[in-house]
Amino acid sequence: MKRELGIARCGLACCLCSENSSCQGCGSGQCPDKDRCENLTCSAGKGLSRCSECPQECRKGLLSKTKPYGFTLFLKRYGLEELMDCLERNEKNGIVYHREGIWGDYDDFEDPEALVRFIQNGKRD
Repeated sequence: MKRELGIARCGLACCLCSENSSCQGCGSGQCPDKDRCENLTCSAGKGLSRCSECPQECRKGLLSKTKPYGFTLFLKRYGLEELMDCLERNEKNGIVYHREGIWGDYDDFEDPEALVRFIQNGKRD
């Protein structure tokens, strides 16, 4: 885990992304998608560092997908350090963010609440 890469504005875990050999994370300002990222535009326009800081309920941009939305819910409830600690613990226990391509153990959830619980305890309901 590359903890220094942190969590993207939309909730995706830059710190665990296997695609980050050319990307330095959302917070670096060097994201290749920065000009077309709806979540970056919106949160930066509101003076927020990530979507989880916004008091509005939102499902636009990448938040329309369960994984970033679930991670954002986790951040709103428990904070960044708790998320990072859970992700690090889960990784040490064999939970993989990306297996082949961009699909991994945090994917294939339809219910964001089930994903929040999985992040917390590393077990599927």
